[in-house]
Amino acid sequence: MKRWQRIVLSIIAILLAVLLIGPFLVPVPVMGEVDAHMLADADSRFIDVQLGSDSIEIHYKDAGVGEPTLMLLHGFGASVFSWREVMGPLAENHRVIAFDRPAFGLTERPLRGKWGTPAEWRQGKPYGAEAQADLTIALMNKLDIEQAVLVGNSAGGAVSIITTLKYPERVRALILISPAVYSGGPNPAVSWLLQTPQMQHIGPLIAQRIQEWGNDFARSAWHNPALITDDIWQGYTAPLQIKNWDRALWELTVASRANRLDERLAELTLPILVITGDDDRIVPTAQSERLAQELPNARLTVIPACGHIAHEECPAPTLEAINQFLASLDN
Repeated sequence: MKRWQRIVLSIIAILLAVLLIGPFLVPVPVMGEVDAHMLADADSRFIDVQLGSDSIEIHYKDAGVGEPTLMLLHGFGASVFSWREVMGPLAENHRVIAFDRPAFGLTERPLRGKWGTPAEWRQGKPYGAEAQADLTIALMNKLDIEQAVLVGNSAGGAVSIITTLKYPERVRALILISPAVYSGGPNPAVSWLLQTPQMQHIGPLIAQRIQEWGNDFARSAWHNPALITDDIWQGYTAPLQIKNWDRALWELTVASRANRLDERLAELTLPILVITGDDDRIVPTAQSERLAQELPNARLTVIPACGHIAHEECPAPTLEAINQFLASLDN
């Protein structure tokens, strides 16, 4: 073998060693040390719900009485806190339940090897959208709710749609607030890469960066970010005190899949209300307008001077649209 060939092979071997071994040499600090129960509100509730081969402790709030029952599903980086402006008013005439989806809020954050089976982790449990649809129904079963109106924001809107497609008899109607329908997950090659031991090691370190870009992301969700008070920011960031929040957030990333919901919209024949702000920079307003047109039985409300989270930034017109829609279900 010629000298230059030996040099090239040596360089390749070194590069492979760096790629295969290097990530394991990167230190990943442990984040968070607070027990979720220590951050609970006076009206917080916790319940164990069966999902696959194991159970997961869900943090939720339950208020009001009256049909139809409303199930509130928050978006990425949010929690039951995001429904604070609308849950009380909605509970004046309905039973309203808001819960923290896995990886967020005060819901338990199961870790690989300590919960479920390897096969279940490969299927995305408990962090994948399909699993969270199953969890929504399992929680309804646990709380003796036969049928509900699902109210989903952003990624929670996508989970609401998946739940409806899997369990159509359990969903009376949908209220979708800037739902993430047309955005796809990673391609198969990226999904494979995220599953490698190397990425599993350094993934939480990547997730920890939400502390750097999370502020800009949150501000971009509001038409008027000046409305984000210190108390609101504290409500957003409080769950980052919980142990393993970063590892759970990484597992959510690994479990992401392309849902192709846009290919199944014709199956959603139930009544649907789509709400969006006219200045949505997360899920562009045009996407919600397109969705309302492509759904067989949908109405659209566009709220002026409002962003991605209309239920937080513009609660009054959001409540008006929701109440009018709910009233129409009885007609």
